[in-house]
Amino acid sequence: MTLLLETPVPAAVDDLTLRRSAARVLFTNWTGGSTVPSRGLYPHQWSWDSAFIAIGLRHLSVRRAQRELETLVGAQWADGRIPHIVFNPAVPLDAYFPSPDFWRSSRDGAAVGAPAGIETSGIVQPPVHALAAWLVHQADPEASHRRGFLPRMYGHLAAWHDYLTGPRNLGGRGLAAMVHPWEPGMDNSPCWDGPLQRVEPAAAGSYRRADLDHGQPAERPTDLDYGRYVRLATDYRDSGYADKGSRHAFAVEDPCVNALLIVSEHALARIAAETGADPAPHEHRATRLTEALVERLWSPDDGMFLCRDLVGGGLLAERSVAGLLPLIVPGLPQDLVDALIRTATGPGFRLGAIPMVPSYDITRPAFDPSRYWRGPAWFNTNWLLERGLRQYGQVRAADRLRTSILAAAGACDFAEYVDPFTAQARGTRDFGWTAALTLDLLAAAPSAGNTSRTTDPSSGERT
Repeated sequence: MTLLLETPVPAAVDDLTLRRSAARVLFTNWTGGSTVPSRGLYPHQWSWDSAFIAIGLRHLSVRRAQRELETLVGAQWADGRIPHIVFNPAVPLDAYFPSPDFWRSSRDGAAVGAPAGIETSGIVQPPVHALAAWLVHQADPEASHRRGFLPRMYGHLAAWHDYLTGPRNLGGRGLAAMVHPWEPGMDNSPCWDGPLQRVEPAAAGSYRRADLDHGQPAERPTDLDYGRYVRLATDYRDSGYADKGSRHAFAVEDPCVNALLIVSEHALARIAAETGADPAPHEHRATRLTEALVERLWSPDDGMFLCRDLVGGGLLAERSVAGLLPLIVPGLPQDLVDALIRTATGPGFRLGAIPMVPSYDITRPAFDPSRYWRGPAWFNTNWLLERGLRQYGQVRAADRLRTSILAAAGACDFAEYVDPFTAQARGTRDFGWTAALTLDLLAAAPSAGNTSRTTDPSSGERT
């Protein structure tokens, strides 16, 4: 199946200017040990943000990319979970909510192994980390070997995957389950509307939303949704962050999360082989997870993967970009690949017909081109889709999507997300993973042979 695409894109910025601008964002957002997604809206370290940021940072400074991941796993819990936020104690409590005094990880998570000296959240985000570690290693294997980067990361990453396939195997069929809408990373996706109906929201006066200090209300989750997020987080905290044996009002198996787990399990096999460990258990787990992904989440009628509701039972009918992203998984049956490409290019997602693939089916009533994960296009999901298309031989489609992503990034000041029809900026600007993934796509472009160097203006470090 070959795609011939005519994609309208914003006016392009030349590669060198784009590269320098993206580097400036990452230098500005660097805190000394990690990179904040944005200085205002997200002033701490986020889990899957740091993984994507490390993938881009490797093109500027391999050492910084390594430190990005090392800082994150330094906050790992003893049960293996990598928390979705690592809090910077220098940031005022009122700068972000839920703040560390809400999560109380070192106290309320002590029974399941939260670190005593670092405050974190208690939930997780998608497992991009082993893939990121392997790509960072590949950027400069000699530097990686000198610092013992992979041997130090391997145990952390193996424990992380054991956590997701152990305590988080709530459905009993091998896939990782998410117990809060923030965990799959697509926070207010319409996929969660049905499951969230079961959740009584926290009282409006019991918390203050700091996100509205930095974002437009029309582009952020509603107060009703936010109240439900707070209730779920409160209940999980009050359970001591326990997984199995707890009653979860929200528990889903998400195709993007599990696709990333499979890809990272393959990466972990390569890391194991590089460090002298046995890669076979990781390859076997990746195979079992792929089989479970197809068995549990594939919808032939929809031509894509859907989320499974473990509380209410059955697949959720909502169609989000998460259901296309298993294209990143190697070895899918060809008929599924063909169906995914038809769905991606069809009326719901319009790959190749609009600048970037939306986060939700544009033909559905819940679609909103401006509100967070309810329709806008995101750079990380389009980056993943580009990789998936290229993996399955859709080179022209991947090339055109890459061109469109780069044009949008340059035109929108590295926005958090964009309107999928116009590529107009939405959310915060100078967003970390937008800049980082721009650098990664530039490095893969024909012009990537450019060897000009960039200097961090804040430190003088040559990168």
